[in-house]
Amino acid sequence: MTQTPPSSSEDHAELQRLIQRIEAELDATNQNTTLSDSVNLVVERFEIDHPSLAVTLRNIGLALANMGI
Repeated sequence: MTQTPPSSSEDHAELQRLIQRIEAELDATNQNTTLSDSVNLVVERFEIDHPSLAVTLRNIGLALANMGI
């Protein structure tokens, strides 16, 4: 099964927003639990069309949760 990276500008923009949000949360001293929710929402969006990306994002979300972020 061949998978292609997100190709629509909407997909790319959503990933960019998630990356910016993760970076902002990591830089902030005041961490909240909604970052995990954001990661999970993006994972759900990409699960069908981009399953490998969804797995990677899920692992990132789990790692952030394990760090208490």
